[in-house]
Amino acid sequence: MSSPNENASPFQPPVTFMGVPHRAGAGDARAVILGLPFDCGTHPTRVGARMGPASIREQSQLLRAYDGDTGINPLEKLKVVDLGDARVACGDFETSYPAIEAAMEVALAGGAVPITLGGDGAVALPQMRALHKRYPDLVAVHLDAHTDAYPIEGYNNATPFARAFEEGILDAGSSFHIGTRRSHMVQGVYNYGRQLGYKIINMDELAARGIADVFREVREVVGQRPVYLCFDMDFFDPSVAPGVATPAWGGVSAREGLSALKAACELNIVAADVNTISPPHDPGGMSALLAATVVYEMLVMMAAKDSRPT
Repeated sequence: MSSPNENASPFQPPVTFMGVPHRAGAGDARAVILGLPFDCGTHPTRVGARMGPASIREQSQLLRAYDGDTGINPLEKLKVVDLGDARVACGDFETSYPAIEAAMEVALAGGAVPITLGGDGAVALPQMRALHKRYPDLVAVHLDAHTDAYPIEGYNNATPFARAFEEGILDAGSSFHIGTRRSHMVQGVYNYGRQLGYKIINMDELAARGIADVFREVREVVGQRPVYLCFDMDFFDPSVAPGVATPAWGGVSAREGLSALKAACELNIVAADVNTISPPHDPGGMSALLAATVVYEMLVMMAAKDSRPT
């Protein structure tokens, strides 16, 4: 007697974000998931962001497809697929940066919006390189405890926005770093970032002005230009996201962070990055679950704005 599943593959498919189909190309998808399992491997105490994409995908299995407020299933509406991971080698910039650029070009080929899973902050630079080829007037909105535009040489997770300015792949004068706070490894970080043209809104200013007022300014400056949304999970306070590469106390709560995300998603987002989850430092996977929730909320808001028929 034949089995009802006799023609089924004997192999389990790879774990994907929320169980969406795995595919090697974007096809007709309007949004794609791409893992960037790269870290520099040089942090003195916290190496592990290379394992972030796998952990975010694992924790995403706890999420459900339908949004309670809108009734939208963003996975279906946006035809989301998971492309898997870029072929990187941790600590090897010469190999990994071209690989990330190539993976981004595949993700962008059909006009889809890539949502990438880092990886440490160093993955931002090759993404911006790929995006600039398609969107020469690209700007960035960077939610992070750090500017990642430090006055130091070389390639690492502290310099992607400094190198982006030097390479001319980003309009720094219309780009924002939001949520920065104290404790830096070198002096003059904020002054240097502002000299490059970046608009820096630290956590004290964000708290004093409020999310709505800050993002009103962002919308006025950015307008409808294409935006790379870089969401570093240490934007959140370590009390809700302890498992990140460089935690910094005084960040936003989960509710505040998701509110800031909703405000940011009113912009013309052409790519988004959720990064710096470090599973070895993440008890119970709680930070990875919050990161998966950030990705899901991005998809819901994209789907709500997308008026095209499914």
